[in-house]
Amino acid sequence: MSNIHGIIGYTITPFTANGEGLDLPALGQSIDRLIASGVHAIAPLGSTGEGAYLSDAEWDQVAEFSIKHVARRVPTIVSVSDLTTAKAVRRARFAEAHGADVVMVLPASYWKLTEAEILAHYRAIGDSIGVPIMLYNNPATSGTDMSVELILRIVNGVENVTMVKESTGDIQRMHKLQLLGDGQVPFYNGCNPLALEAFAAGAKGWCTAAPNLIPRLNLDLYEAAMAGDLDRARDLFYRQLPLLDFILKGGLPATIKAGLRETGLEVGDPRLPVFPLSEAGQGQLQAILKTLR
Repeated sequence: MSNIHGIIGYTITPFTANGEGLDLPALGQSIDRLIASGVHAIAPLGSTGEGAYLSDAEWDQVAEFSIKHVARRVPTIVSVSDLTTAKAVRRARFAEAHGADVVMVLPASYWKLTEAEILAHYRAIGDSIGVPIMLYNNPATSGTDMSVELILRIVNGVENVTMVKESTGDIQRMHKLQLLGDGQVPFYNGCNPLALEAFAAGAKGWCTAAPNLIPRLNLDLYEAAMAGDLDRARDLFYRQLPLLDFILKGGLPATIKAGLRETGLEVGDPRLPVFPLSEAGQGQLQAILKTLR
């Protein structure tokens, strides 16, 4: 599956008005929109998809529905991270059994894990499935920062860990991955404000929730970067940067859900303890989106 490339769109998990139930028809619409817009892959149940806020039964429903609804129109990359190795293994197996092309694993933890524990976690998941794993490094959400050296130890030690998603926001990590990995380890950018530099550094793709709102700009940036048109890539990047920054600072589920509501797709609010976007925030978002339409 090393053909995973380009703009990888994160889906939200829509909830009913009271926040208690899933709204699968709305999820289907959001997936159809993303695919129609031209994204190269779909990534359900990440931070944007509030995967950490779902019960196991809900997680299973969203995973199964998403994979089935994408229906192989593009690859699906299902985020299976969980606090215990056993639960992450269960999710990875479930995703694979239902047809996920790739699973993404962030070492989520309560206790600070040693490097040996992190490696063992990935090895256990790798041993239990046959599909590729995208290793995901995001210390801001997981509390665990994996060094490039550790990441490469995992890539070399676990056969199906074949891709790395880097979300520290430190471009040097990507340069180091490229150098120490001899250019053999495909890496993906997970930090929106780093999109331009990441492509310049050789990132194969950009994992982002932004295509829910501005797919054309995201895709045009990727295409310009691939064509080596730096001036055009830079212009496109600066146009979308205010929104990329806003999404990051306002919190992914809150901002994307508010933005989808703006575009006429009602997907409910995020789950508590996460608040929906404030009125002031909604005003800012409307203003930014107006300049981009």
